[in-house]
Amino acid sequence: MQKKLNELKEEFGTDLKKGLSSEQVAINKEKYGSNVLEAKKKKSWFVRFLLQFKDPLIIILLIAAIVSVVVDYHEWVESLIILIVVMLNAILGIYQENKAEKSLESLKKMSALTCKVIRDDIAQTINTEDLVVGDIILVEAGDVVPADARIIECSNLMVEEASLTGESVAVTKNNEYIESEDIAIGDMKNSLFSSTSTISSSFLSFSISITNGKAKAIVTNVGMHTEIGKIAKLLNEQTNELTPLQHKLSKVGKIIGLMSLVICALVFVLEMIAASWDVNHFSEAFITAVALAVAAIPEGLATVVTIVLSIGVTKLSKQNAIIKKLPAVETLGSCTVICSDKTGTLTQNKMTVVKLFNKELKTLDKLTKEDKDLIKYF
Repeated sequence: MQKKLNELKEEFGTDLKKGLSSEQVAINKEKYGSNVLEAKKKKSWFVRFLLQFKDPLIIILLIAAIVSVVVDYHEWVESLIILIVVMLNAILGIYQENKAEKSLESLKKMSALTCKVIRDDIAQTINTEDLVVGDIILVEAGDVVPADARIIECSNLMVEEASLTGESVAVTKNNEYIESEDIAIGDMKNSLFSSTSTISSSFLSFSISITNGKAKAIVTNVGMHTEIGKIAKLLNEQTNELTPLQHKLSKVGKIIGLMSLVICALVFVLEMIAASWDVNHFSEAFITAVALAVAAIPEGLATVVTIVLSIGVTKLSKQNAIIKKLPAVETLGSCTVICSDKTGTLTQNKMTVVKLFNKELKTLDKLTKEDKDLIKYF
């Protein structure tokens, strides 16, 4: 159940007309936190680079290359080739991951940079990050809502909430108290939500006198406690599950690795038996076993898979589709149907001119100066 404005006033220690005092701002910031979206702590480049080598096939290859050089340093050429292939695979993998991981950054860009508040009975503009719970904010047509808030008073206010609810039609807002349990976001007509934008209802009424929609509201939640912050939190807490391709590659790697170890051990034993367990023949038998292990492992498999997936990522990026992890390309290719609420999820809910009719239908790349001048009148 929502709280009444007087209850919010008492809880946050604010004045609905004069706003917070400087002392109360500091208290509320300490108590309720800052108005910033917390990013998931990223692994360092070095750690992410090392994680590229967790594949069983890669591990066996590296061990074989190192052992080969230790036993006989004349074999450094083969070992160097293996290391180069493995390094290129790791560099390519981490490059693609860094290129795509921008989900939380996109949410941050949706937030307003500055906002208008009333503090100490003075209207002022501050950085959105400095906003605290209990602040009295002022919003009008064209503004982006800086935090979740309850409307104190408003005039002809409509809010575009497609980025949060997926609803393409602007919502009419009011300051009426809603006494109901478990209210859905779309039904909270007396509330504003972070990263949504306000528009004036007079634009829709064809009135000659245009009156900008505006409102005064009290901030109820900031940062990670806002509705958009909850989405950011879900992005931070998501678990990285293996894709079908990764499962198969891991399984193949374990099978090949186990078979290689068994066969190498068997070949080593047979070599030593043939040499009557002569200690002087130990080094030669060991090198033969290691060489067999290197030959049995398809070292090019990981590189080929990475290159093929990278080609898929590149093709998708040209169609404005960002792939966060390389193996996700294969998983996406296995999908037959993708269900999604399009409006506000896959689109920006903004109308865009794609063709113009001026005596004839034309695409944007074929517009003349006359056509471009015509567009400016709209």
